[in-house]
Amino acid sequence: MNRTDMPATWDERSTLVAMLDYARGTVRAKCEGVSTDKARQAPLPTSPLMTMSGLVSHVRWVEYSWFEVVFLGHDDQGPWTDEDPDREMRISLDIPLGQLLDDYEAQSERYRDLVAGLDLDSRSQKTMSNGQTVTLRFVLLHLIEETARHNGHLDILREMADGVTGM
Repeated sequence: MNRTDMPATWDERSTLVAMLDYARGTVRAKCEGVSTDKARQAPLPTSPLMTMSGLVSHVRWVEYSWFEVVFLGHDDQGPWTDEDPDREMRISLDIPLGQLLDDYEAQSERYRDLVAGLDLDSRSQKTMSNGQTVTLRFVLLHLIEETARHNGHLDILREMADGVTGM
């Protein structure tokens, strides 16, 4: 994937898709060259699930939840349970970092195809707790925000893991 935050054209859809893809690509860039062992380390004693692997798994499953469950209205097949609502962070400890990143990229490709075929004003199938449905535009903006925020966490965890900064 070519990581750029510049859209091919300046329409709203192209801009939103470019920004989400840039944030997705940044997840991969932040993890480039990190061993699976280092990616599983939780250096913050008060946040035992805050690992690089856990964050990759989390952003993958957040996209799943917003596109599959909220937007398309499918049954929730995510890894979380009522007893373990953060399970997507925990299961990452059993999966190599490269596989987590590849799974995230494959899923992202499916969602790129989904987004390409829909109007930004298309409404979600699921009604939110406030009784409203959300637009595809909202989903894209929310995922840009969510992924970018976690890229900041990945910045810190990467520096703690091996001293690498930037990207």
